[in-house]
Amino acid sequence: MGKIGYARVSTTDQDLSLQLAALTAAGCGVIRSEKITGSTVTGRAELRTVLDFIGNGDTLVVTRIDRLARSLGDLQDIVRELKAKGASLVATEQPIDTGTAAGKAFLDMLGVFAEFETNLRRERQMEGIAKAKAAGVYKGGKTRIAADEVRRLAGEGMGPSAIARQLGIGRASVYRLLSPRKAISQDDRRPPDVPS
Repeated sequence: MGKIGYARVSTTDQDLSLQLAALTAAGCGVIRSEKITGSTVTGRAELRTVLDFIGNGDTLVVTRIDRLARSLGDLQDIVRELKAKGASLVATEQPIDTGTAAGKAFLDMLGVFAEFETNLRRERQMEGIAKAKAAGVYKGGKTRIAADEVRRLAGEGMGPSAIARQLGIGRASVYRLLSPRKAISQDDRRPPDVPS
């Protein structure tokens, strides 16, 4: 019988430290964390690990339910899976404990509001795009990388770092476009994810 913590933020520039501290303070012996969108459970490897590992009598602890799921369907699926395994869900910042009737009811209400908020955000975004299109301001996403230009510069003997600097793009993009067409020169052996 143990507490397993799960922390999540949506983007790599967001900080997990507050969630991790709260989960540690809540007595979690194991904490898994990831930086990935919560709009779906697909691709969330750490969450999947927790759900596969958790067992009878264990408690999944999160700081808030929106760290776990942003759609009511996903939240209900997770709670059903926990229940089937004899585990429960607790949120440190919300009165949620699926081991109690009141906690279950509050969880359902919060799940509805989390999904509602996500849908409102999506609607506002689409309205903004429609207004911008009507005003002739929005033209859609532009192609940021001229693949032909990258290949032309590489063909002229320019190295990936120099190409990235000249075109104002990341070196990882240059490597991706050139691979496997161009071998990496001795001067460009840093990993492609290191900013130039």
